Amino acid sequence: MSIDLLKFYQGCNPSKTLNFEKAQDRQYYIDFSSVRGGKIIEELRRTIVRLSPEDPTCQLFTGHIGCGKSTELLRLKAELESEGFHVVYFESSQDLEMADVDMSDILLAIARQVSENLAAIGIELQSGYFHKQFQEISEFLHGIELSETQELSGAIAQITDRAKGSPKLRTQLRQYLEPRTSRILQAINEEILLPATAQLKERGKQGLVAIVDNLDRVDNRPLSSGRSLPEYLFVDRGEQLRKLKCHLVYTIPLSLIFSHESEALKTRLGGGVAPKVLPMVPVKLRSGSPCEAGLNLLRQMILARAFPHTDPDSRMQYIDCIFDTSDSLDRLCNISGGHVRNLLGLIFRCLQREDPPFSRETIELLIEERRNDLILALSPHDWELLRQVHETKNISSEATYQTLLRSMFVFEYRHADAGRWFDINPILIEAKAFKQGNFGSRSLSFG
Repeated sequence: MSIDLLKFYQGCNPSKTLNFEKAQDRQYYIDFSSVRGGKIIEELRRTIVRLSPEDPTCQLFTGHIGCGKSTELLRLKAELESEGFHVVYFESSQDLEMADVDMSDILLAIARQVSENLAAIGIELQSGYFHKQFQEISEFLHGIELSETQELSGAIAQITDRAKGSPKLRTQLRQYLEPRTSRILQAINEEILLPATAQLKERGKQGLVAIVDNLDRVDNRPLSSGRSLPEYLFVDRGEQLRKLKCHLVYTIPLSLIFSHESEALKTRLGGGVAPKVLPMVPVKLRSGSPCEAGLNLLRQMILARAFPHTDPDSRMQYIDCIFDTSDSLDRLCNISGGHVRNLLGLIFRCLQREDPPFSRETIELLIEERRNDLILALSPHDWELLRQVHETKNISSEATYQTLLRSMFVFEYRHADAGRWFDINPILIEAKAFKQGNFGSRSLSFG
């Protein structure tokens, strides 16, 4: 069977998020829930649709960057919409400078996205409080001119766009907004979210859901208070984020799950419920034996990108159209460690090198290239920690371990039978430094 090279290349782009509103993207989707330890998206959906359709909920979602969170959240959006809910999904990184975020920034971003989304379907919201505040802001911050008749969504967009591009303006805006955070929160509820929900229900909708993606990308930098930025936003200010009067799903940094603040996070922002974690797709079980179910789903993911219109049970016979042997396909699946974006990235690099079927020689060259890129960032102490993780299949709450997780040197796995465990990125296990146990010099780490 021939491959449409252009579509295969586009389908394997690791920066592409599958959009469930597009039939082509739905054909690419593989459901990994059976090997990830639970049906996480089903739990998020069920909480809103079945357990608390009328009362606002706040649910937390996390995982490694690139493990498929955005794809799963867009699936959640599609499923909630099929149940009659109006869903506002947005990537917070479009509105926020992720290295420099405060509570007022997040609240304005949510207000902007909800009001813009509703304006697009003909629901115009009026906010006397915000129009008054924006006029004062335009006087306080010289250079921003806002019309008294300007739409709410447009006024918020003008302010947030300017603030994102100017550190000085962000600082000035926060000096004005932060003392007013409680009143801003009240105005968002009373003049945006509650009226919006009422108008949506008049149109036959079940309610309003806001899915705030990419907040897990907030920089982990320390603040002058000694707290990290994620701890300040999601723990210290978590109760405010939770008070918005609509169904909420927030993505949060994975590092918070392994910090001493995890219980405070669960209480203040999660309302007593721990965040849902999207782990890697297991290619091996905790014992080290192959996880055939996980491997098979990863094979299907790659084959679906090449043959989206082919029945899943028939795709395996076309492996030789993409790889020189089936072993080459399994080699890529295993070396990825079940990290979806990393696996797609390796296929993407193969396509940049040559047309299918990909040779084993090309695959090994690209694996070595990727390994050497990762090794550059590792210190001798990091190698020692990686060996401990590999031996114990566990990590501690030490900040260094959180760095290893954030840098994708260590992966988390969950399985219904094998439980929960950690292991190092498989591509590093083959490094000479790791195999020889010689961690005294960075220069010995290559290979």
